[in-house]
Amino acid sequence: MNNNHDINRDLLDEYVNKMIKKTGVPGVAVGILHNGQTLTAGYGVTNVEHPLPVTDETLFQIGSITKTYTGTAIMRLVEMGKLDLDEKVRTYIPDFKVSDETASTEVTVRHLLTHTAGWEGDVFDDTGSGDDALARYVTNMAELKQLAPLGTVLSYCNSGFSVAGYIIELVTGKTYKTVMKELVLDPLGLSGSYIEPGDVMTHRFAAGHDVTSEGATVLRPWYLTPSTYPAGGITCHIKDLLGYARFQLGDGRIDDDTRLLSSESMELMKSPQITIWGDEKMGITWPIRDINGVHVVSHGGGTLGQISLLKLVPEREFALGILTNANQGEIVVKELNRWISKEYLDLEIPDPKPIESSEEELASFAGHYTQPYADIDLGMLAGKLIGIQTTKKGFPTNDTPPPPPSPPASLALCEKDRLLITDGLSKGGILEIIRKPDGSIGWLRFGSRLHERQT
Repeated sequence: MNNNHDINRDLLDEYVNKMIKKTGVPGVAVGILHNGQTLTAGYGVTNVEHPLPVTDETLFQIGSITKTYTGTAIMRLVEMGKLDLDEKVRTYIPDFKVSDETASTEVTVRHLLTHTAGWEGDVFDDTGSGDDALARYVTNMAELKQLAPLGTVLSYCNSGFSVAGYIIELVTGKTYKTVMKELVLDPLGLSGSYIEPGDVMTHRFAAGHDVTSEGATVLRPWYLTPSTYPAGGITCHIKDLLGYARFQLGDGRIDDDTRLLSSESMELMKSPQITIWGDEKMGITWPIRDINGVHVVSHGGGTLGQISLLKLVPEREFALGILTNANQGEIVVKELNRWISKEYLDLEIPDPKPIESSEEELASFAGHYTQPYADIDLGMLAGKLIGIQTTKKGFPTNDTPPPPPSPPASLALCEKDRLLITDGLSKGGILEIIRKPDGSIGWLRFGSRLHERQT
């Protein structure tokens, strides 16, 4: 299929049902916007313990895709004169503090929205359900470890978005959830999008699952804590996600021709602010990549057993949303994204390939890489580079028991200082070696998270 073809529902149904059967993921929702046409569909069931069919109005947690909604609200506040991307956080939170003094005093709102604050990012403190949850969370950040110097290298930072959410509260005098509803959800007509679990529970919604050879198991708890709402708190159905995508593909106007944002702000959010690696850049909350000369903007989401993707291809007026309700939904998202990109856009997503390397070269990467949330150990075994990840904290709260260490996986160079996982559960994953100015290895980055080299 090519750009000029209509959306083929039968073809999509066949592929998604095949993926559900292959992976055991209980439920999937898909939305495609292409050439002015829209298709939304649900597949499978919401919950293996209390199964209902997934429809295009079944609510899923979209996790970190929420960060782009938070960024959209912030850009509205910027245009209202209430915020400045390049103002220091202490302008809005005078007593803001992390362990690093430079980061504490010099970090800006832009650093928060581009994952370049450099401090520990995966902090899931449950600071209660009250309206002071974000204030308490930010106070608790005082001893957060600095992983890299401020503004120097991207390291995915959920905690930075909690700070951004608290700033939203301070400059508006309202709760984050109220501001999101007033500035983003309501103006865009997203009536099937919610933040509070109490609003979700009266509708059909998906539960997260873990899938093993013995079948699917419901994962609990379902909810996220209010302290993490700005980083990942929105729950919505696929029709609303596609409605949001339609706005993000536009110039800042909404259906009644009201201007929500200037075209300059819309462009800025999707313009490179920092290079992640090669042709992968970071905009204001949006990761950006050029694939075979085509500009692609996308954000994934992951909560406890719910994996999602929102992908925009502005020059093709194309959007894709995928919602799944199992940890193994990552496979569905990856394969479905690949298939739809080829089928509808004739766009091949390239796979990294191993390149020739010596044992000595591979051995130079061996060592212990650490951060507060997880450690990664690389070592040589029978001439191969092997990696093991050990998670030290739980999700969705710090009190949740962490999973067991990952099984050992083999790694190979796919380009200079870039390692490809060649087997195991994370096959196809990438580890990036980040060097210090003197050329020595400073960090390993996996899943966009920095791990400092200790040995």
